[in-house]
Amino acid sequence: MCAPRCAGCAAPRSAVARRTPLAGLCHRRGRAVNRKPPSGGVVEGVDFDRWSVVLCKPDAVGRGLVDAVLERIAAAGVTISSRRDLTAQAWQAHVHYWDLLVDADWFPDRDIPACLDAMYVDRPVTVALAYGEPGFHGRLRQALGHFDPTEAAPGTIRGDLGDDSLEAALAEKRLVRNLVHTSDDAQAARRDFGTWFGAGRRELLAHVPLQTTPTDA
Repeated sequence: MCAPRCAGCAAPRSAVARRTPLAGLCHRRGRAVNRKPPSGGVVEGVDFDRWSVVLCKPDAVGRGLVDAVLERIAAAGVTISSRRDLTAQAWQAHVHYWDLLVDADWFPDRDIPACLDAMYVDRPVTVALAYGEPGFHGRLRQALGHFDPTEAAPGTIRGDLGDDSLEAALAEKRLVRNLVHTSDDAQAARRDFGTWFGAGRRELLAHVPLQTTPTDA
């Protein structure tokens, strides 16, 4: 039986106890130097309680559903901005699913890094920013629906547009294809922004975005 967040399902991170990776240390001129900035330090002063990163996964791109997915997210009362298309790199997939890698021993029947690479590496994804009222992350994730599209309620993105199942993913020893990810909470939004946009793009968070259509974002 799968653990709360499993390689087959990619369930929400909130289903697994959160961990804070230990900062790496190096010694320079006799002093221990913390190579990892304090949590959120790379984007200091940003209210991530009002921001979420939207990741349209390779299956959404491949099926031509990115516009439909972003339109549905916008309909949940948020503003979509800073849309960009990119080719996913291995480090991005591994950072995004860090908890799967930490708990890889839950899945002795599959190679978790290989599963991530097969789904993401060198494949197109679309990312965007969503801006909403404070604490909107949970409401946004409800609009996505259950991580297993066959369990997602009608009217949710995965329930209406999904075409995969947890059962099939487990049988084929892969991740479930469920179209889209949004940040679990403010802490996750900060991490997701660094992963998919980069700390160097913090100007994207400097101003409240104007209301735009998802295709114009």
